[in-house]
Amino acid sequence: MKGRYFAFHPGLCVLLIPLGAIAHKNGAPCARCPRNAHCTNASSCRCDPGFTSLSGKVIFSTSSEVCTDINECGPPLYMSCGSLAHCHNVEGSYYCECAPGHELLSGGTKFQSEKENTCQDVDECSSGKHQCHNTTHCINVKGSYRCYCHHDWVARSRPLHGLNFTICEDVPFPSWTSPSGVNSQDLMQEVDELLETPGDLETLAPSEQHCVATHLLVGLEDVLRVLSKLLPNGPLATHAPAGTGLSLTVQDQGIGDVTLGQSQAKMQLKWDVAQESNDLGPSVVGLVSTPGMSKLLAEAPLVLDSKQQRVLHEHRDFLAGGSPVLLSDVVSAFVSNKDTQNLSSPVTFIFSHHSVTPGPTQKVFCVFWEHSQDGCGHWSTTGCRMAATGDASTTCQCSHLSSFAVLMAHGHIQQEDPVLAVITYMGLGLSLLCLLLAALTFLLCKAIQNTSTSLHLQLSICLFLAHLLFLTAIDQTKIKLLCAIIAGALHYLYLASFTWMLLDGLHLFLTARNLTVVNYSSVSRFMKWLMFPVGYGVPALIVAVSAASRPSLYGTPTRCWLHTDKGFVWTFLGPVCTIFSINLAFFLMTFWIVKNKLSSLNRDVSTLQNTRMLTFKATAQLLILGCTWCLGVLQVGPAARVMAYLFTIINSLQGAFIFLVYCLLSQQVREQYRKWFRGVRKAKAEPENYTLSSGTVSDASRHSAALHSSNSSHPPHSERLLPGFTESPVPKP
Repeated sequence: MKGRYFAFHPGLCVLLIPLGAIAHKNGAPCARCPRNAHCTNASSCRCDPGFTSLSGKVIFSTSSEVCTDINECGPPLYMSCGSLAHCHNVEGSYYCECAPGHELLSGGTKFQSEKENTCQDVDECSSGKHQCHNTTHCINVKGSYRCYCHHDWVARSRPLHGLNFTICEDVPFPSWTSPSGVNSQDLMQEVDELLETPGDLETLAPSEQHCVATHLLVGLEDVLRVLSKLLPNGPLATHAPAGTGLSLTVQDQGIGDVTLGQSQAKMQLKWDVAQESNDLGPSVVGLVSTPGMSKLLAEAPLVLDSKQQRVLHEHRDFLAGGSPVLLSDVVSAFVSNKDTQNLSSPVTFIFSHHSVTPGPTQKVFCVFWEHSQDGCGHWSTTGCRMAATGDASTTCQCSHLSSFAVLMAHGHIQQEDPVLAVITYMGLGLSLLCLLLAALTFLLCKAIQNTSTSLHLQLSICLFLAHLLFLTAIDQTKIKLLCAIIAGALHYLYLASFTWMLLDGLHLFLTARNLTVVNYSSVSRFMKWLMFPVGYGVPALIVAVSAASRPSLYGTPTRCWLHTDKGFVWTFLGPVCTIFSINLAFFLMTFWIVKNKLSSLNRDVSTLQNTRMLTFKATAQLLILGCTWCLGVLQVGPAARVMAYLFTIINSLQGAFIFLVYCLLSQQVREQYRKWFRGVRKAKAEPENYTLSSGTVSDASRHSAALHSSNSSHPPHSERLLPGFTESPVPKP
């Protein structure tokens, strides 16, 4: 009761009188208010907190009004208790309580608002707050717990509530000694019925169903491994109506290969795999098929190993978020040997399944059920590979034993950014034109012929050939041998480009160091002797060693470039990073020398200014040719898209930058360009002048001939006739 009351106890009766009826204010009597209300003045009433008037009025004066309880828990919802909690309404108030399986951090039971909510999951198994039988194993789940039979025990009755089996019993060993297989048939029948009509197992969350499947598979495998050793030598096969079946064989000394089969699966392995090293007893090999297990594993996730992930990445594929689809029955393989994580020889499984043709975005995988530490599991491809696949069968080879299946995962192809493709083609096209012009300039411009120009010429040639090959042949993957040759050529040409850049940095450093003695001849002789063997020989040596060690890693399924498997791409990235680091050291030392020289000279610094300009150009070249590859490595995380655009733009314009720095910004080259342009204009103007002169002469000849004709009766003696004309007498009339 929420109202306040005054109680009299005269003898045997208790009289409850509302305080509102006898209260007064300033000596004035209070209005007579209904139950769960109080007076506001002598004539008005108001409902108590947690109540509302039936008429909806806040202040009322009629005694016939009724104050009813407000349902704070809704609907509509007035108060929120937060997550993992429920709201409970009481007369005139409410309270919050944690959901079953949860409790407050403080250990209390009730709270008033969402701000006070500290509900957390209760670990019933650790705290002992569970009702699992002592023959079962308790596993905590969110908001509850589950009871499972131990691996060496089986439930002899159906589950009654969730996974709380009534009792788990040990399988009677003597019943397995019957060669007729009657009792093994009963066991398969029980598993078959449980999977065919799982009952309340279907109401569990998918993650809990995966836990059930894990314990069922592990328990069944362990029980069969132990009990099958009591069988006499020979094969044994049992089947249940819904498809659950067992095939096993026992031999004292197994030699050679053994093959076991079910209706939809077959297993082949060697007897050496089944025999334990310290066990002199019979060897057992068994195969259990559980088609009904697909109901519990319908939404199980797939985890690919690192090799499979690399393959998908190279094909620009990746798995979609949907669950994979089981194509085959789930089969469990077991042998006498419990250590089956790394077998001496692989086990072959041949699965028969419905005819299916994977689409372009669908992939077929050979998988096994991997148990996780929390008692659940997931599909995995580690240790398994697909040897062959067809429309209705798939052959798998695995290096361990567990529960296996064939599934099809859905994915989609990662499309290339069309903007990046346009930038690449346009940038490389411009670079090819600029590199060609730069090479012709370095080759034909006599005013700039020196060692530095030779280095730039070789760099331009290597980059021109590399860009041209990249632009025309990077996608030629149909012929594997041709693709490998293209990848090797690109490997060599790009390494040669970086090597010539290294020689350029070395030449710059040696030139700056010899400024004090102005000894350029020794530098030139040294570079001429060194540059060609190093510039073309070192890249050839690296490519030769790489191709001899792993020739199959030249070319990928989508690009004629180096394979990322086994770190093979570092045969390119390693030398590039080394060259970039050495060049960086050269440039730092060069800048230090130039700075010291500038501070010590006051006049005639033209030679030093040229060196400073050379340093600027080479530094810019280093940033363009070196840092672009660093941008390629940095294409990870949130900035991956930005780095991809920067890498593509700068790397595709390398040739244009070289032409700009070493040709257009060079005063000598510009003077040579002016001479060439003047020569071209002069050569073009000479034929025009010749044509004009010939026309003038013809006009003069025609004019002279006309004058001669008109004055032929009195020709002047001093007149000179044009060639081809003769003077003759004109007869008089």
